[in-house]
Amino acid sequence: MKTESLKADGSWNSSQTVYPILFAISISHLLNDLIQSVIPAVYPLLKSNYALSFTQIGIITLVFQLTASILQPFVGLYTDKNPTPRSLAIGMLFSLAGLLCIAFASSFIYILLSVSLIGMGSSIFHPEASRVAHLASGGKKGLAQSIFQVGGNAGGAIGPLLAALIVIPFGQQYIGVFGVLAVLAILILTYVGNWYQLHLRPKSTVATHGNAQIKSNFSKSKIIFALIILLILIFSKYFYMASMTSYFTFYLIDKFGISVQESQIYLFVFLASVAVGTILGGPLGDRYGRKLIIWISILGAAPFTLLLPHVGLTLTLLLSVMIGLIISSAFSAILVYATELIPGKVGMIAGLFFGLAFGMGGIGSALLGWLADKTSIEHVFNICAYLPLIGVATGLLPNIERQKKAQ
Repeated sequence: MKTESLKADGSWNSSQTVYPILFAISISHLLNDLIQSVIPAVYPLLKSNYALSFTQIGIITLVFQLTASILQPFVGLYTDKNPTPRSLAIGMLFSLAGLLCIAFASSFIYILLSVSLIGMGSSIFHPEASRVAHLASGGKKGLAQSIFQVGGNAGGAIGPLLAALIVIPFGQQYIGVFGVLAVLAILILTYVGNWYQLHLRPKSTVATHGNAQIKSNFSKSKIIFALIILLILIFSKYFYMASMTSYFTFYLIDKFGISVQESQIYLFVFLASVAVGTILGGPLGDRYGRKLIIWISILGAAPFTLLLPHVGLTLTLLLSVMIGLIISSAFSAILVYATELIPGKVGMIAGLFFGLAFGMGGIGSALLGWLADKTSIEHVFNICAYLPLIGVATGLLPNIERQKKAQ
């Protein structure tokens, strides 16, 4: 039988996982990230159309990722206190506007303005969408985050493939076709927002429960230290991911002489492996512990990243799949670990970590683009190969599961 109780963060806790809502929010995440992934997928086209340097390509990613990251913690902090179900659909309206603008952008500056709109849409979407996943989890927080995350990763994988089929052959204006997907996402998020509104704490209970607080099991200094370690791990993961999502196609074209469309297919294969790894990370974290999965997913990718710059095309594809599977399992585990470290702040934590992930990706892309202009794309991949070794820092994290068992 389904039972509900009031949680201290102001939402209703159901004993059952609400899969229709989890799948709906996952599909909307798929559509959101599919739209976002069109941007790097058309970089070769934009580079050719506007004679852009790798540094300018990096700046496009930086502007997009920073607008998608800086606002997220503030959105999350606000929605922790004032949940805003309608913001899900509103965020997608920003993305729709950005898509239509980039389809008809006529200069580098207009491209930057267009991607900033898509970034703002993402910054509004992610904190509240993570809260919905948490609310619908029924206690299976790792599984819920993985279902939510895999939608985003699947969208990120499908986007380059669709761009290769639709945009690359027919031109920049066909980016506007993806606006249909944004409209579909708005409809789904309106449905999710209606469910979310019904499952928020009734205002009549505020006086009774308004002072309820959830306290962490760790001291403030230990929480801050653990958060710093988690942020370092996010840095290593997303700097490496920036090299793959922004420059893997250029690397393949430069080193192996394949076509733009072929390179997009290889990027799709990598991003598809990222999607598969993501869905595994959450449930494995629920079962075996978040810290162990974080260990494996970041440090475990190092042997493959170190080998990738030194092999032929076939092995490059195989190694990229292994890297995608392993390194992608980290984020759900990191996010749930952080929410357990600081209970009752789901929106703020989601905004902080999604925002940092986007920010690190943007800064990484800009720096790597500058480095590629100064040296070569192949040199960039040789340098980035060492980033997963930072995963050794996982050993400094406190054992949350052990602390729970001791209580």
